[in-house]
Parts: sequence; C-alpha cells; structure tokens
Amino acid sequence: GGGGRRDREVNPFAEEEASEVIFNNENTGINFDAYDDIPVEASGENIPPAITSFADVDLGPVLNENIRRCKFVKPTPVQKHAIPISLHGRDLMACAQTGSGKTAAFCFPIIAGILWNFPPGSRHARGSRKAFPLALILSPTRELSSQIHDEAKKFAYQTGVKVVVIYGGTSVQSQLKELERGVDILVATPGRLDDLMQRGRISLSLVRYLALDEADRMLDMGFEPQIRKIVENTDMPPAGQRQTMLFSATFPREIQRLAADFLYNYIFLAVGRVGSSTDLIVQRVEYVHDVDKRSMLMDMIHAQKPNGLNGQLPLILVFVETKRGADSLEDWLIQMGISATTIHGDRTQVEREHALRSFRTGVTPILVATDVAARGLDIPHVAHVINYDLPSDIDDYVHRIGRTGRAGKSGFATAFFTDKDTSLARPLVDLMQEANQQVPEWLASCAAHSNFGRSHRSGSRFGGRDYRKKGGRGGGHGYGHGHGHGYGGHGGHGHGYGGGHHGASS
Repeated sequence: GGGGRRDREVNPFAEEEASEVIFNNENTGINFDAYDDIPVEASGENIPPAITSFADVDLGPVLNENIRRCKFVKPTPVQKHAIPISLHGRDLMACAQTGSGKTAAFCFPIIAGILWNFPPGSRHARGSRKAFPLALILSPTRELSSQIHDEAKKFAYQTGVKVVVIYGGTSVQSQLKELERGVDILVATPGRLDDLMQRGRISLSLVRYLALDEADRMLDMGFEPQIRKIVENTDMPPAGQRQTMLFSATFPREIQRLAADFLYNYIFLAVGRVGSSTDLIVQRVEYVHDVDKRSMLMDMIHAQKPNGLNGQLPLILVFVETKRGADSLEDWLIQMGISATTIHGDRTQVEREHALRSFRTGVTPILVATDVAARGLDIPHVAHVINYDLPSDIDDYVHRIGRTGRAGKSGFATAFFTDKDTSLARPLVDLMQEANQQVPEWLASCAAHSNFGRSHRSGSRFGGRDYRKKGGRGGGHGYGHGHGHGYGGHGGHGHGYGGGHHGASS
C-alpha cells in the first residue's frame, strides 16, 4: 500500500509556493469567470447532471485539500461535465483543447476511483519486477507526459496513490527503478510503454481506468498501430470492463473510429474551442518580407512593458518552422542582448526541461520554439505568441496561438505573413472573422484572390461533434440537441448552447 513511504513524499507544491512571491500571486489570477462564456454540449444516454462547484461531488478530504492548494476556485466547463460523467463510471469522448482544464477532468475521477475501489492494502506489492498499474494515461509527447505526471502528483499528494511517468528519449533504468517502487497511475508515451511491456516489466491486466490525451496528435505522429496494440492486443481488460476517457482537440474520422472501438456506451462532450475562437486573444497579422522579420521581432520585444514585482518582461513565445531557424534566431537575440532560449526536437530531454523551466520562471522571457512545443505545453503566463514563420496548416496555427489567452486571461497573437503564406490567407480570414477580429484589408483581398475555398472550420463554435447523430457531419443539429444538458446543465429542452444554431455544417 501507500504506507511508510507517504511521509517522505516530496511536496509537489513547494516550487510554486516559493515562486508566488516572484509572480506577485499571478498564478492565483486565473479568470475563472471568463470560462463561463465557453459553450459545452453533452450528448448520449442518461447523462449525469453537470456540477457547478467541486463541493457538488464527494472527492474525499485529501483530494479536496489538493484542489484548494492548486487554487482551483471552481470547475472549468470541461470539468463541470467530465468529472460527474467519469465519477458515474461512464466512458467519455471529449472534444477539448489544452488550457481547458482537461488534465484535472480525468485525473480527479481516476484518483477518487482508486481510493474508493482499491484501498492501499489491496494494491499489489511494491518492489516486484513487473508493474501492475490500475490506471493508464497515454499521451503523445514526453513534454505532455511529464506535465500530466506533475499535475497528477499534485492531485494525488498524500493520498498514497502512486504516479509514475515513462517516455522515450531518456534512460530506461531510472524509469524501471520508479516502476519497481510501485505504480497506481502510469502516464506513458505509446512507444516506451510498448517497449517495457515487451520486456515483461509492465502488465495492464489490472487497468480499470484508461485515458488518452491529445488523441488526434498521437494519430498525427503515427502511433495508431501502437495504441491499438496496447488497448486491443494485450492483457488490458476490454471496453466495458474498464473505464475509458478519450480527449482530442479535433475529431477526424480516424479518431471517431478509435472511439467506436475503444469506448462503451460513451457520452460525447463538445467544449467550445478554448483559445482559438475566444475573444480573449487579440490576433494581428503583419505583412513582412523575410529579410525584415528580425527587426520587426525586435520592435515587438521592445514594445512589451515589464510587469510583476521584479520588472520582468512578460513571456513571449516565438514559433519558427525549422530547428536550424530556432537556433539561429536564439543566437541572434542573445547577441542583441535579449535573454532567449529554444525548445525543439533535437534538444535532449534535460535541455528541454531546463529551457521550459527558465522560460516559465521568467529567467529567459523569450522562448523560440518549433511545433514540438506547440501541442500540450501548459505555460500559464504567456503574454504574446508570435508566429515568426507561419505554419502551412490552419490547425497548427490554432494550436500555436492557443498558448496565450490561457485560463481566461487575455493575450496577444501576432503573425508575420510573407508571400509564401498565401495559401493560409483564406482559412486565416475565416478564423479571424469567427473570433470577431479585425482583418487587415490586404489580407482580405489576398484571401479573395487565393482560390483555396473556404476553410473547413468556419461556422463551427466547437472543434468536433457527436458523429453518431444521424446525418453525419453537417446535419446542423447543434450538439446534444434535445437532451437539454447545455452548459452548466440548465438547458431545458434542447436549448442548451448551440441547440440547432451552430451545427457543424461542413
């Protein structure tokens, strides 16, 4: 059980409690009320009612104390729905982006479930060669996995529930040592998990809770065969005998198929697109020539006003297309006397973690990143996202700018638009109009002349819809029409948000 070791458990809140002085308590400044405008729709059979406060559900005294220490004032929209759904033992497919509070939405019910159903004495012995986790959380990258692990450790502090993370690109030995000390919740990337299962070091036969985070990203990265092998062709109990939660920012057909295969009588939850279509992010697009990008970036950095007690610059995240581009921009900024660091695929795990830490704490307030960093990183204080190089895909743009305007705070996003980016003009204009942003005239006329058709995103307030509805996509039914489980559970008869008005007509 969690016995004797609990006293020596490292306090996962220590670093934050120390850094509050630096941030002038800013991390208590989550604007929870701004979340209230985010629409949520649930569809499926017998949907448990949403909660409005953490007090509405019995998570137990220790978990409640950890919620207080995390400064969660009230549940975010995804938590209001997902927590009661999961506590009722139901499977869940949730359309929610990073920054929506989804980690807590799946971790709280898992920890509470383990505490209720598996008292410490009943869990397998620590120190065995083979680990038997009770819960498995799969995520696409080592960054996201470590982040989920760090959050889960806070939520599980002093509960005796043991959280361990495994991912590739780093020594197996230290991870095996951790596993031998016992594991209840295993956070893993598919590749490393597959590897350790083949070595006979992990069995999934006791898994009662399975969560897949950023499932669309895992498929983008080519993990589908490994995920299917882990879920369908190992000793893991089948759908219906375990509880499964699948989170994804988008719901392409492959994800829908995955849900059909992995989930049992699930509830579909569509959460309005946090950070892409909210009015909290001011989006600007500047027309530049490649040669002028550096001087324009420098102007923007100088325009930022220092904030906080110690006069630090607000955090600026700069996206570039290539690893070489990231390194050379970082070198140039440092030559110009600006503290900057980079994160990209060629940096070692230790280097990435160090870069993220020095960015988060404001030591190097400028982080130059490739898309590796774009998905899944929860850096709470980013004031400004600059697309130094625009991506070729509008979805990547949405993910990138979603790093600002987090947790209900307002943020800025600036894009440097060059002649190479004309194919993005049309979808960019659609996206900006949907978010009530001012579209520059030159961009609108560029979009009108580019014959790339309308973006598939326009007209939908949600990143996905319950494809089980008859008529497939584009039925225009809105989400959960007729169930009345609108946002906050006050939907009456199908007039929850989007009851027929915001159908995802493609």
